Amino acid sequence: MTRPRILVVGAGFAGVECVRRLERRVSPGEADLTLVTPFSYQLYLPLLPQVASGVLTPQSIALSLRRSKRYRTRIIPGGAIGVDLASKVCVVRTITDETVNERYDYLVLAPGSVTRTFDIPGLVDNAFGMKTLAEAAYIRDHVISQLDLADASQDPAERSARLQFVVVGGGYAGTETAACLQRLTHAAVKRYPRLDPALIKWHLIDIAPKLMPELGDKLGRSAQEILRRRGIEISLGVSIDKAGPTEVTFTDGRVVPTRTLIWTAGVVASPLIATLGAETARGRLVVAPEMTVPGHDGVFALGDSAAVPDLAKGGDAVCPPTAQHAMRQGKVVADNVIAALRGEPMRPYEHKDLGLVVDLGGKDAVSKPLGLELHGLPAQVVARGYHWSALRTGVAKTRVLTNWALNAFAGDDFVRTGFQARRPAKLKDFEYTDAYLTSEQVRAQVEAAGPEG
Repeated sequence: MTRPRILVVGAGFAGVECVRRLERRVSPGEADLTLVTPFSYQLYLPLLPQVASGVLTPQSIALSLRRSKRYRTRIIPGGAIGVDLASKVCVVRTITDETVNERYDYLVLAPGSVTRTFDIPGLVDNAFGMKTLAEAAYIRDHVISQLDLADASQDPAERSARLQFVVVGGGYAGTETAACLQRLTHAAVKRYPRLDPALIKWHLIDIAPKLMPELGDKLGRSAQEILRRRGIEISLGVSIDKAGPTEVTFTDGRVVPTRTLIWTAGVVASPLIATLGAETARGRLVVAPEMTVPGHDGVFALGDSAAVPDLAKGGDAVCPPTAQHAMRQGKVVADNVIAALRGEPMRPYEHKDLGLVVDLGGKDAVSKPLGLELHGLPAQVVARGYHWSALRTGVAKTRVLTNWALNAFAGDDFVRTGFQARRPAKLKDFEYTDAYLTSEQVRAQVEAAGPEG
């Protein structure tokens, strides 16, 4: 008899925690483990703005999946683009653009999320995202190149446009991105004696009436004050009306000449979820408290793409798409897969939110651990302490700690790599949201491959 096949889709916080626990608790003879992911690393997403600003190197937050001594999971380098739940087949497009059918007995769906966009003219063609390691590295190159080009330009209008930067999204990603990159340009401009520092202008805009409302009024105002003291112009109740290659029009009518538009206005569940034909809630897959998909034996979903009931809050609340929930859900799903494999009872997921941390760079931060409101250096200690402790490997912890120390004492060299200088690098080019199949295409793909394809 063949061993049961456990297929995990996604190598984010949820998927990796699930795989690691399965490797520890399932014997090699009990089941085969397979992971579908384009990259053989787990990206520590909350520190991505620090990669974009050069505080951390890209490698320091890309945690290799192959370092584990218990590593025995087969990795398929690609992305899941469709699932046929009836046939128990996951359709995968590899990094070489081959399409393969991967059969499973137990399926764990943790494909994460993609950047939420709207039907705004020019947005996907002219905006940068902040969701992948490649995007963060590219944005760093791009921002430094704007300083280089402004310094070399003889046209005052061009110089002014290249030194204006717009970040859309007043959540954690957008706020930290604007804060970290503003510090980068503020430090870098000292090396450009021909540039007037007053020309550098950062805009942070959000359609919501408050910046990071989850922090509460007091900490939210504290964060705004920190950013405004640095010269970041914050506009709330405002979004983008249209985006062009050389200017951005706000919904309040303002036109900002700029070559840099960074879009971080939220996330939505991976388009993979739409291929399942299963029930969703606001785009996220509806699951039971045990994170099973109703009506489909052996199928589990968690993380950003699943509407996991938040039992700690009760009512109709679902868990927010945060790293701390995803990591803990991964462990519970692994235990429930094992329980299903062995015919044992499953347990529901329940976790009380531990709080929030926002690193604004340098000594600036706002944090709310266990409901305690902090700002300034104490908040920064908590924020970086939390991120450091959450890194999965000792190697990653050492690299991050070394990078922080080196940057604090030696600063930045403001070097751009240039390796992506001739490649398109806007929103549409990094997240491949047009790669997914429809339900009908998935069915056709499975039927064409035959019963063993």
